[in-house]
Amino acid sequence: MKLDGLDILITAPPSPGWGGRYWILVKVTTDTGLTGWGECYASSVGPDAMRHVIEDVFDRHMRGESPENIELMFRRVYSSGFTQRPDLTVMGAFSGLEIACWDILGKARDRPVYALLGGQMTPKVRAYTYLYPLPHHDVTRFWTDPDAQAEAAREYVKQGYTAVKFDPAGPYTIHGGHQPALTDIALSVEMCKAIRDAVGNRADLLFGTHGQFTTSGAIRLGQALEPYLPLWYEEPIPPDNLLEFAEVARAVRIPIATGERLTTKAEFATVLRTGGAKILQPALGRAGGIWEMKKLAGLAEAFNAEMAPHLYAGPVEWAANLHLATSIPNLLIAETIDTPFHRDLIGASIRVENGFVTLSDAPGLGIDVNEDLARAHPYTGTGLHLEMQASPCNYQDGNTFTGGAPPEDA
Repeated sequence: MKLDGLDILITAPPSPGWGGRYWILVKVTTDTGLTGWGECYASSVGPDAMRHVIEDVFDRHMRGESPENIELMFRRVYSSGFTQRPDLTVMGAFSGLEIACWDILGKARDRPVYALLGGQMTPKVRAYTYLYPLPHHDVTRFWTDPDAQAEAAREYVKQGYTAVKFDPAGPYTIHGGHQPALTDIALSVEMCKAIRDAVGNRADLLFGTHGQFTTSGAIRLGQALEPYLPLWYEEPIPPDNLLEFAEVARAVRIPIATGERLTTKAEFATVLRTGGAKILQPALGRAGGIWEMKKLAGLAEAFNAEMAPHLYAGPVEWAANLHLATSIPNLLIAETIDTPFHRDLIGASIRVENGFVTLSDAPGLGIDVNEDLARAHPYTGTGLHLEMQASPCNYQDGNTFTGGAPPEDA
C-alpha cells in the first residue's frame, strides 16, 4: 500500500467563524483505494500559497511511500532543504498529511487510531470550551462584559463542562510584548471574579492571553489573577522567546500553559527543560502530527508535565487531538469547539456528553467527513486564518477583543 493521491479542501465555517476563517482539510488516497483525512493548522501564509506548500511536501517526501513509514517521512520533511529545525509552515503541511496517514492505517487494520498508539489510557476525555456568546448576547460587547461571560459560563457548566476558557486581556498586536493597560488588568480581575462567582468550585478557570505581554507585564497581570485560582495562565508572553517563560513561572502562582504556536518536540523541550510550562497545548495540525506529539507526551511525563491539546480549527484536527488524548496517561484536558458546523462536517461522529468525549471503536479517526458540505463552503476571503491587529495597546481608551476570527471588514 502506497500513498498515491492528494486533494485539498479550503473550507470556511459560517459566521461568526468559531475555529478561524478557514480550515485546510487534506484527503489522501492510496494505490489500494483507501482514503485518509487530515487537517493542516497553518496560517502564516494564505490558503492558496499553503495549498502549494502541502502539495510540495506530499510530492517531494510522501508520494509513493508506505503510510506506515511515518518516522521516515517526518525526518525527510524536518531535514528538507538542509534545515533540521522546526519550520511552522512546512510542519503545518506535514502535520495534516501525517494525520491522514494514521486515518488510513486505522482503516486498513479496521482499528481506531488510538489502538495503534498503545490503546486507551483515558477512555473519557475531559473537555473544555471557550466562552462563546449565547444567542441573546451582543457578539461585539460580549468579550468585555463580565456579566455576559459569567452567564455563558453558567450555561456551559449546566452542560457538564468542568473548565471554561476566556481571554479579556487583549489586544493581540504585532508590536510584540507590551505592558498591560491598567484598564485591561482591572477588566481581567473583574472577569475572573464574575466567572468564579458564577461557577463556584464546579469548573476551572482557564485564563488565555495569546502571548501579548512582556515578561514583566505578564507577571503584573498574573499576580493580580492569583486569588481566583485559574487552572492555567496561557501563553502569557510571545512564543519567540521560550526562555522567558521560566521567569513568569517563577513569579506567578498559576500553572503556565503554552503550545498552540509551537511545532515539534524540539520547541516544546525548551519550556520543559527550563520549567517554563507544566501544561503543554499542542495543536496536532501544526505541531508535527500524532506520532510527534505522542513522543512529546512521553517527554512531558519525565518532567511531570501534563498535556492539553489545543483546538482552534476544524473537526478533523479535533479528532486527531482526541485520539492522542485518550492514549496518554498525562492528559489534563482537551479543547473542544462543538458548533453545528463542526458536528455536521463529520456527521456528528464526535459528541461532547456531560463535559467529556468518549471515542468509538470505529476504524481510523472514526469520523465520516461530509465532503460535499466542505466543498459547499469554500473560502473566498483574503485574510489569514487568524490575524493580529496593527495598532498598539490603547492605554487611554481601553481595548476590545471581538473574539475568534471576526468578519474581514471589521
